[in-house]
Amino acid sequence: MSESVKKVVLAYSGGLDTSVILKWLMETYGCDVVAFSADIGQRDDMSLVKANALRTGAAKVYIDDLKEPFVRDYVFPAFRANAIYEGQYLLGTSIARPLIAKRQVEIAALEEADAVSHGATGKGNDQVRFELSYLALNPHIRIIAPWREWDLQSRTALMAFAAKHSIPVPTTRAKPYSMDGNLLHVSYEGGILEDPWSAPPAEMFTFTVSPQEAPDASEVVEIAFEHGDPVAIDGQGHSPAALLAELNRLGGRNGIGRVDLVENRFVGMKSRGVYETPGGTILRAAHMALESITLDREVLHLRDSLVPKYAELIYNGFWFAPERELLQTMIDETQRNVSGTVRLSLYKGNCTILGRKSEKSLYRVDFATFEDDDVYSQKDAEGFIRLNALRLRIRKLMAG
Repeated sequence: MSESVKKVVLAYSGGLDTSVILKWLMETYGCDVVAFSADIGQRDDMSLVKANALRTGAAKVYIDDLKEPFVRDYVFPAFRANAIYEGQYLLGTSIARPLIAKRQVEIAALEEADAVSHGATGKGNDQVRFELSYLALNPHIRIIAPWREWDLQSRTALMAFAAKHSIPVPTTRAKPYSMDGNLLHVSYEGGILEDPWSAPPAEMFTFTVSPQEAPDASEVVEIAFEHGDPVAIDGQGHSPAALLAELNRLGGRNGIGRVDLVENRFVGMKSRGVYETPGGTILRAAHMALESITLDREVLHLRDSLVPKYAELIYNGFWFAPERELLQTMIDETQRNVSGTVRLSLYKGNCTILGRKSEKSLYRVDFATFEDDDVYSQKDAEGFIRLNALRLRIRKLMAG
């Protein structure tokens, strides 16, 4: 087995796991390892990541700035659908994995590598997300998942391996939980968070201040949309990544976007996760407010009925599946008239809609008013109600 692999492209973060994996692949398979790190806004020192990969023995290192395609091609499409998993999770980790996998497969082709590898464990969702994406994009690619092969089954064992091989493991402050971040969110799980009764420690959060420590005055912000995508904040245009970064800044300082939930993993177990998604929380609220005046009722209800399935597909790793692409096409069609501006108040963890306007608005004051009007006959409502009540009356009459 060790002779059958010549070159592997590893999704490398520079943390303990992938640092050990890089050396382990070299030893176990006798192969060259190309390390690939995607900069998607996780706020790591990418020059240090590259230096550590080379010191550990990587034959080559790719550090790709993918923040703009991440937000434009993955985050925004999901937010056009108002995607949310199990009513709370805005898919921050899930939505990043197909992008990383896609670039990894592209690099494998450029480098003529015959395998790809990742640092996901055999108990989580990420192994599924990475590998479904790999195989959807290259049906013949070989996948090496060290956590399903090696005998290093603890952090202590990984640290011992790193020390033995002089692997430069980052010397960050030890944390009794794991973190994963990008431009959309930061997630925390494991360790002390595994007890769903225990509150997360206050010092854990990195994206947001606590609502109690947020400013005592509300902050008003206006977000402009074109065809379902945000394009400007307070009249200032931004690129997709820059816009999300600015919403993160605004939401973070106002304590917006913290979520603590127990979710159902695709592999079958429940998992407790704590998330910070400040910009995404604001964006979703604003988008839904604009849709409320620009989408036809039946279109809105039909689209909303498909959101749980759409979100589940992303969560489970089926971004490149035909059913997700089919739903995306339909969702994007609903967004043709979702253009306009939404005004929101940000205050101590709350995101409140203050107003919405659009040239494509279907809201008509002359129809909705409680004052005198000449466009709606209230007498028409009687026949409407009696027709809708007919089956209910018949049911009661048959019951005696």
